[in-house]
Amino acid sequence: MSDSAAVGLTGVVKRFGDVVAVDTVDLDIADGEFFSLLGPSGCGKTTTLRMIAGLEFPTEGSVRIYGEEMGLRPPNKRPVNTVFQSYALFPHMTVADNVGFGLLMQKVGKSEIAERVDRAIDLVRLSGMGDRRPSQLSGGQQQRVALARALVNRPKVLLLDEPLGALDLKLRQAMQLELKDLQERVGITFVYVTHDQEEALTMSDRIGVMNAGRLLQVGAPEQIYETPANRFVADFIGETNFIDGTVAAPGEVTLPDGTLVRVHTRSAAGTAVTLTLRPEKIQLWPDGADPGEGNRLRGTVKRRMYFGDSLYYEVDLGFVVVDARQENAPGVTRFEEGERVLATFDPSAAEALTE
Repeated sequence: MSDSAAVGLTGVVKRFGDVVAVDTVDLDIADGEFFSLLGPSGCGKTTTLRMIAGLEFPTEGSVRIYGEEMGLRPPNKRPVNTVFQSYALFPHMTVADNVGFGLLMQKVGKSEIAERVDRAIDLVRLSGMGDRRPSQLSGGQQQRVALARALVNRPKVLLLDEPLGALDLKLRQAMQLELKDLQERVGITFVYVTHDQEEALTMSDRIGVMNAGRLLQVGAPEQIYETPANRFVADFIGETNFIDGTVAAPGEVTLPDGTLVRVHTRSAAGTAVTLTLRPEKIQLWPDGADPGEGNRLRGTVKRRMYFGDSLYYEVDLGFVVVDARQENAPGVTRFEEGERVLATFDPSAAEALTE
């Protein structure tokens, strides 16, 4: 672990009785980074966040913040603040009083509280709303108050545990952009827990994908999506097709029908692999067309689905059914159910996974 990391976890294990919630996690989160822990419910991501916050303590391993060992230090003695999905605002208090409550408990002077509260409210774009009660605010505005309350204490690291989970889809998408903008403006480290792939891909500088307590892959959103480390990551991040095959030679895989395709693989000949191929990476052509270079598979359109800006096709290749997504735009060929088609993809579009 680097002492320059904002957050560093080394060999962190958390057990609850016989249950291993977090299993030997090593992770460095850089200063000023927007880092997301992504995974399904029960994968260990919230427990990991709670150990950084001091709300839980590791059974084994070390948690450091800016190189300083946290040990059994309680939450109020750590340079962090946490924002939860439940806003936990005091309904009888104004926005300003909610935001400044922590400072009041720390016995900060009234003039300094007023100045810092005004700055925090302005930072989350709620200027002029300091006298309102939580009941007079929308869900998104209440979430901003919770953010202001956390930021007013000037934490070095802000921890966010599914903070947008209670919002409707449209508001959640708008808040994703606002959160990323806020993080860039304040310049502090954000550690964000979510099960929503879109949130993680939209906002994060890097993503850590977890499952069954283990950290499976850490990387930039593009890296996680384009070159997943294993089948779970490929399946959890977005939509993908899985096609079984056997490595014939370096960079070449034989499919069940005997077709040889060129893909990205370093596995030895004879290794059983599974190709992951995103629907948007497959291009469909009329049967008999000559699309030029690339891998070619012939099949039959089993189903067509209309999604407004795109068309989804289920294509039966004989040994597997794959999904293909085409842009719905003028000049793009549409295919009918039952029509024979040629499905092509670039060798760089598929990853050969061994686990």
